[in-house]
Amino acid sequence: MTGMNEDVRAFVKQVMLEQDMSQGELARRTGLARPAVTRLLNGTVGKIPENWQRILDELGIEIIAVKKSDR
Repeated sequence: MTGMNEDVRAFVKQVMLEQDMSQGELARRTGLARPAVTRLLNGTVGKIPENWQRILDELGIEIIAVKKSDR
């Protein structure tokens, strides 16, 4: 049940590469500490809680990340 989490992290990393943005720059722009950004991008923290994932799976719902400009 971690696929969605991995997909979102991978997409964020992809967009960061496209925008030539480092983790440090992302941290600065978001007001987060760089170690916090690293933990989020590595999946150490920030995962969708398992119980929520079960509910989403049962209802056939998937949370996806898209660029705002693509909406």
